[in-house]
Amino acid sequence: MDKRTVARIFRSRLLTLIARSRQNRSSFAMEVGIDRSALSQLLSEDAVRLPRADTLVQIARHHGVSVDWLLGMSEGGEAERPDAAPDVPGLEIAESGTYHNVPLLTHWHAEATGTKIRYVPHRLPDMLRTPEIVAYELRDAEDGAAQAAGEIARNLDFKRRPGTDMEVCMSVQALDALVTGAFPWDGLSRSVRQVQIRHMARLVEDLYPSFRIFLFDERARHSVPYTIFGSQRVAIYAGSMYLVLNAPETIMRMQRHFEQLIRHATVHPHDVAAYFRRQERRLDIALDTGQIIVPPGCVS
Repeated sequence: MDKRTVARIFRSRLLTLIARSRQNRSSFAMEVGIDRSALSQLLSEDAVRLPRADTLVQIARHHGVSVDWLLGMSEGGEAERPDAAPDVPGLEIAESGTYHNVPLLTHWHAEATGTKIRYVPHRLPDMLRTPEIVAYELRDAEDGAAQAAGEIARNLDFKRRPGTDMEVCMSVQALDALVTGAFPWDGLSRSVRQVQIRHMARLVEDLYPSFRIFLFDERARHSVPYTIFGSQRVAIYAGSMYLVLNAPETIMRMQRHFEQLIRHATVHPHDVAAYFRRQERRLDIALDTGQIIVPPGCVS
């Protein structure tokens, strides 16, 4: 689920809390420690930004909701009720820098060795990215980004540790965006996208069954990017930082959320490599014929 979708869900739930509080917007903003103009920006229909992690925690504490409910993580049950008990104990914030914090993630993965790691990626799974994809994502970064891209690409296989058991839930829409060259890949050539898809198919095939991908339909289920590191922590990727949750009840709730994604998967691990190869063939045909590829359900 991209940032615009998360922002839309957050905006809707924030409006719900304001209405239930019976406060005006100035009072609500003052209570959670932001000014009225900042609140107005968060509530703007064109807004794609999210509040800082400490502001999320303040909103959750003051209004009896969980952070995962505010971010659209909850599918139902207690966490969907705005009057549910706050679920913020054990929350930490870790800076992720301008790109994924590879040393920090490596450390968390090392600590979780021998347990099951469950992962909802931001766009594409880290370990399946090619160096060209990494470089493209860093194209607008500060000087030295090209060198950084090479270093990141060399370390993206840190999850391939002996004994690692990893499940990934990825949306079919994220893959469709890569195939069709939609945002955020609209500036990337078809040949580079084709190499990326071929690379994913090969790795998924090689690493199965210790590395398993489930594809889900984001129109039916939604999720922000996060990783569950065994029973130790959940790290929610929030761009420039990670929200790290380590309370046992929160980890269990996130595990249930992940299981819901698996339960509603449209493509299962034993079929994923073949599914990737079919998408690669879509690009093959497009390259040969010059046709424009559109996502399923769209009219060209």
